[in-house]
Amino acid sequence: MATNIPPHNLNEVVDACLHVLRNAECSIDELIEIVPAPDFPTAGIIYGVQGVREGYRTGRGRVVMRAKTHFEDIDRGNRTAIIVDELPYQVNKKTLLERIAELVVEKKIEGIAHVQDESDKSGMRVVIELRRGEVPEVVLNNLYKNTQLQDTFGMNMVALVDGQPRLCNLKVMLVAFLAHRREVVTRRTNFELRRARERGHVLEGLAVALANIDEFIALIKAAPTPPVAKQDLVSRAWDSSVVRDMLARAEADTEGGRNAYRPEGLPAQYGMQPDGLYRLTEDQAQEILQMRLQRLTGLEQDKIVAEYNEVMEQISDLLDILARPERITAIIVEELNAIKLEFGDARRSEIVMNALDMSDEDLITPQDMVVTLSHGGYMKSQPVSEYRAQRRGGRGKQATATKEDDWIDQLFIANTHDTILCFSNRGRVYWLKVYEVPQGSRVSRGRPIVNMFPLLEGEKITVVLPVKHFDLQHYIFMATALGTVKKTALVDFSNRRMAGIIAVDLDNGDYLIGAAVTDGQHDVMLFSDAGKAVRFDENDVRPMGRGARGVRGMMLEEGQRVMALLVAENEQQSVLTATENGYGKRTPITEYTRHGRGTKGMIAIQTSERNGRVVAATLVEPTDEIMLITTAGVLIRTRISEVREMGRATQGVTLISVDDGSKLSGVQKVVESSVDGAADALGEQDTAGDDE
Repeated sequence: MATNIPPHNLNEVVDACLHVLRNAECSIDELIEIVPAPDFPTAGIIYGVQGVREGYRTGRGRVVMRAKTHFEDIDRGNRTAIIVDELPYQVNKKTLLERIAELVVEKKIEGIAHVQDESDKSGMRVVIELRRGEVPEVVLNNLYKNTQLQDTFGMNMVALVDGQPRLCNLKVMLVAFLAHRREVVTRRTNFELRRARERGHVLEGLAVALANIDEFIALIKAAPTPPVAKQDLVSRAWDSSVVRDMLARAEADTEGGRNAYRPEGLPAQYGMQPDGLYRLTEDQAQEILQMRLQRLTGLEQDKIVAEYNEVMEQISDLLDILARPERITAIIVEELNAIKLEFGDARRSEIVMNALDMSDEDLITPQDMVVTLSHGGYMKSQPVSEYRAQRRGGRGKQATATKEDDWIDQLFIANTHDTILCFSNRGRVYWLKVYEVPQGSRVSRGRPIVNMFPLLEGEKITVVLPVKHFDLQHYIFMATALGTVKKTALVDFSNRRMAGIIAVDLDNGDYLIGAAVTDGQHDVMLFSDAGKAVRFDENDVRPMGRGARGVRGMMLEEGQRVMALLVAENEQQSVLTATENGYGKRTPITEYTRHGRGTKGMIAIQTSERNGRVVAATLVEPTDEIMLITTAGVLIRTRISEVREMGRATQGVTLISVDDGSKLSGVQKVVESSVDGAADALGEQDTAGDDE
């Protein structure tokens, strides 16, 4: 029979017992309010009560215990130390320190510089010094996960109930304890009653002797030996008005009469007889023979009578206790309160009610990362610290290695704790934490993004959006190839699912072509392959749920498709449009006037026989560069400044010369230069912070 019951706080247990005595029909939840969790002598923290309450309800559960710690600045504030003040129950400090040292040597825990035990007679103190720049919360979470700074106590509340081992919940355990206390009080009362009856029996004999003292002395003097004297005392019946009056009064006041005051097993021929005379037993005769002469004084005679009266009252009280269960309950309550008053103390273990399971994110140090996604779908991350700040005119650093026919399609800087929303052409969205993006060097290509998600056949990731916080002030604005648009609150995408969720419900033959994070204060632009564009306020589209189909954003004719979704950030930008025959132009965004959604739009570029259909549209700055790719696999990289600005109704200029049979298939903005700019900006912020 295995049992493992954790220690508890005496005050809480006594209060729970008193509650059960007052209300026998109380529920376990009521008792849990009084006894919320165990209380360990080593103090510490009880992290979460779900397992504790399971143990109280079923008899089996897990108590998660944590060491109590705090942080202190050392080395003139340049470093931080984790101070351990209290350990979990039954955790050996020496073993714990050896384990921490092993993890540091094996490099399973990074950031610890030194561990020192500074415990003394005033209390426990373990100092874990961290390296400069380490985040103490992250190191502490790693220690919780890998060492006994966080431990569990398995509750297995098995007890002997009625002689049989039984798994008990909290109420059954308390009821069994109170039943045991009731049995103890009852047996103790019976024992005291037996002793009181025996003492009363002796005092009756002494009272009889005092009432007949002259005859007793004469009989004893006349006897040749003590045994003969004893036999002579027992053989006669004696008269005693004191004993007769006391027993008569007791017979009237006590159930059972004078027999309730007789010792158990005393034969009927002894004691007070029906004729009013008293017959002594051998024990009484022996006590009389051993009585000292000083007991014959008047004062001593009064003491014997007074003690006899007290014993009679005690017997009457003990009989009342045994006859009335409420008297036993009152004694149990009185004794529990006395124990609480003498030995009770305050709770030592602190209870953290709403404990959260430790996630991988809690073990990751927050830092800024450069995340790159190539046109071929290769993704990786690098610490932004690898890109040192350079003066103007520097050569910069290569962000990633790519094949000849691949280039960086998207680059952004995000914290390791940020989330990346990845939208597929089938209208589904997948989640990826920045720390989950494979890290690589500047010369590595990264990992194919298609291998990171359970994509369906024919499904591919088309849009990647970094998100720091899922709040109510931002939205995800989406557009499909058939002209449908939809705006959904960003917070609706906060619940992560490994299999992904539906972002927009698509019609047959439709697919998602773009998505962007907005704040409700921007204009949205849609471009079709027929050379038309529509610009409208994003507030023209009301927010709707994830499963909705959306509303019409642009009216299309048969066979036409929307090619691009653009969110205008400012009026200084330009729109680069390109056609399949290699022609394009750069048009100021101010020439695209705002209209209502759902219209056919205005001319963005002429789709004449020379130009062909529109294949791409993107927002650009004069300092940007673009990559052009043809269906024959030909790539050309050109500067936006070499493409002059033109009006909307013009046909544009040659962007790339295409051979017979080949077409321009896509245009992407190259963002490699953004690495140095972003790193420089962060460096300037750090420098400003140091200056302050």
